[in-house]
Amino acid sequence: MKYLAAYLLLTSAGNASPSAEDITAVLSSVGIESEEDRLASLLSELEGKDINELIAAGSEKLASVPTGGAVAAAAGGAAAAAPAEAAEEEAAPEEEKEESDDDMGFGLFD
Repeated sequence: MKYLAAYLLLTSAGNASPSAEDITAVLSSVGIESEEDRLASLLSELEGKDINELIAAGSEKLASVPTGGAVAAAAGGAAAAAPAEAAEEEAAPEEEKEESDDDMGFGLFD
């Protein structure tokens, strides 16, 4: 990720095709040592490709991935609402009982 972040930083600064030396310079400016094999792998994957097109394609792929949390929340939302309402109804009498216990003839600042 750090190599990709440095690559994106350089492309956003106007360098259309950052070299390994450019990326190494960015990483070393913040105290990160670069591994040549990982850097070479990233550059070989990105060679000849437009980064904006890759980002757009990746966003489309991520949008099509179902997430378990959203599906479970949508499906279980209605089922969870009924027990929650029942719990609120049960809690309401207890609160009223507590309020009646509080009225014992003296207040907090008496």
